[in-house]
Amino acid sequence: MVQTPAKPETETLLLELPKTMKLYVTPEQFTALAECNRELHLERTAKGELIVNPPTGWRTGKRNWSISGELYIWWRNADEPGEAFDSSTAFILPNGATRAPDACWISQESWDALTDEQKGTFANICPDFVVELRSQSDTLKSLQEKMQEYMDNGAKLGWLIDPQNRTVEVYRVGLTVEILSNPAELSGEEVLPGFVLNLRRVWGKGTSQSSDTLAYRLNE
Repeated sequence: MVQTPAKPETETLLLELPKTMKLYVTPEQFTALAECNRELHLERTAKGELIVNPPTGWRTGKRNWSISGELYIWWRNADEPGEAFDSSTAFILPNGATRAPDACWISQESWDALTDEQKGTFANICPDFVVELRSQSDTLKSLQEKMQEYMDNGAKLGWLIDPQNRTVEVYRVGLTVEILSNPAELSGEEVLPGFVLNLRRVWGKGTSQSSDTLAYRLNE
């Protein structure tokens, strides 16, 4: 177990952790670690395992910025419905995991239902809409499991965007995952009415604006 000091004193140590070893922390310890390591993208599984994600490379950072920017523009132009967040924001899901989507949105009704205590450092809620962007270091399986966790904990719509394969997995409540091959844009559907994400900047330069989109259901 990681022991949290009584006072917020810090010491920098280089620790190489074998792949076979895992670190487990309590919610309180996680909060303390996050406060002391703001440069890292930390998460905690429902079982308490600490997940440490290093800073992103410039390609992923640029793609994240584009996605969050488009979400913000929609939110602002739609009279600021609900609350939108970027990849630096973590949430405590109903199953106890602390997760930080690359972009997300929470309806005003869901946000207003939270007490001040539930809105603490990490709000106790699963966003209604979540986006995960695959980086070079991410495995597709781990992100798929993460997306399913969001849906199991109350998300209504989720996008797993994979620039490596130019595919998007669309997660919807009660429906089979839909996989889009090289789509030009994504729709927020009924969850985020009017929101359309242009994927040209995510795929990168050289992407055809008239590229065909193939859709199929996972496990079909």
